[in-house]
Amino acid sequence: MIMKRLIRSELRKLTTTRMPWAFLAVLVVLAGINAFAVIAGTDFDGSKAFIATEFDQQSLMAFAANALAIAGLFGAIAAAREYGHHTVVPTFLASPRRSRAVVAQLSAIGLGGGVLGLVGAALTVVAVALALPATDFGFMVSVGNVTQILAASAFAGAAGAVLGAGIGLLVRNVGGTVTGAVLVLFIAPPLIAQLATETASWMPSVLATVLTGVGNEVSKPAALVALCVWAVVPAIAGLLAVNRRDVV
Repeated sequence: MIMKRLIRSELRKLTTTRMPWAFLAVLVVLAGINAFAVIAGTDFDGSKAFIATEFDQQSLMAFAANALAIAGLFGAIAAAREYGHHTVVPTFLASPRRSRAVVAQLSAIGLGGGVLGLVGAALTVVAVALALPATDFGFMVSVGNVTQILAASAFAGAAGAVLGAGIGLLVRNVGGTVTGAVLVLFIAPPLIAQLATETASWMPSVLATVLTGVGNEVSKPAALVALCVWAVVPAIAGLLAVNRRDVV
């Protein structure tokens, strides 16, 4: 019951600010870009081969990697701003066991990231479906594959949000946290893959793509577990850091 109340409180924090609306606006813009690409985009030879098959359309709508990145920034900002605005102080006063409060915060942020991923994928699918009648191709992706895209995006969004929140708990400064999230999600993976090519298949964006069904670098169960590890490790590090230091 205590955890339920804490999670409910954290969800209220997330949904009563403008931040989710800003991220929703980003999702709408991305969906619009996909629709425009379907209508106006062509391959180098002037054809529209990039939407000519079911796999091509599924690849275009595979939103999981974007969900991971966007939700990662969402989680980083959501966790770090608590310290910037000192709203974490009354949270810990209400729940002196910091670990319980942090787990509730991570749970709420993960849920928020999952919703962002699901909504972003749904908007992308709808945008592409509405744009295809303007071309010579119809919507070819099966219901099962659309469901896979939605589920993978929701999971990737939740994982990305928890990953970002873990960084936020460690850094506590919004600017520094966003920088750290960008480093982990965008900059470090390709550099690591170049230095150790065998690690390329285990980078977060690649794992997210595998879950959507358009990548085969690793098996789906392995991708699921690896993405969980990417999320859990910084979350645990952040939890330990919060328990060992002053709040402000």
